[in-house]
Amino acid sequence: MADRLDKFISENSSLTRSEAKKALALGRVTVNGIISKKGEMKVSETDEVTLDGKNLRKIGLVYVMLNKPAGVISATEDSRDRTVLDLIKENSEIFERCPRNGLFPIGRLDKDTEGLLVISNDGRLSHNLLSPTKHVEKEYIAECEGHLAKDAAERFKEGIQVGDEYRALPAGLSVLKDDGDRCTLKIVLTEGRFHQVKRMCHEVGVEVVHLKRTAFGKLVLPDDLKTGEMRFVKKEEITGE
Repeated sequence: MADRLDKFISENSSLTRSEAKKALALGRVTVNGIISKKGEMKVSETDEVTLDGKNLRKIGLVYVMLNKPAGVISATEDSRDRTVLDLIKENSEIFERCPRNGLFPIGRLDKDTEGLLVISNDGRLSHNLLSPTKHVEKEYIAECEGHLAKDAAERFKEGIQVGDEYRALPAGLSVLKDDGDRCTLKIVLTEGRFHQVKRMCHEVGVEVVHLKRTAFGKLVLPDDLKTGEMRFVKKEEITGE
């Protein structure tokens, strides 16, 4: 299958589409040993494309597991805050094998939420993991303040009403620790609405002060993956198939 040269460059390097056009204009790109300045030129997998003398190869599907730190947003780009893709760009080992363009976070974690986030270029997997009909589980550990309602677990199991807006799907709630005015909860959801964990906890009398996602689908955040670290994973580790 043939692609436009500028598109091929942007999908298989660190350059955006506009930066690829500039690189072409400056003569930084060769196709089969000949300098090419035409972004509309068609190239296939049999063509050898180089950028600044480095051979660009077609990138396949990739899957990166990130232990997202607080303060970083789940987006591809932002004018104010660091994004999860900025973290990949700053990680040379990952970045050498996995160009930034084409990657995106599958789902999102709030800016102040830490933990497991999958980043990939696999649109089909993203749809399957995020589709409400698939009921893919997401597990969180929530540190909370306040007095937890005695019937909190039962209300979560039935599908708790969140304000006047919606009734959440049935979810799991386990109390890991309860000191009266502070508790640690394990929460398992199959949906991912805006601030959902925090809002559900509010409905049962507690406020989340720290939130971390520890599992997504079949993928579990390993203890040895420190905050801000990332590694490649296989698709089967996420889907269990």
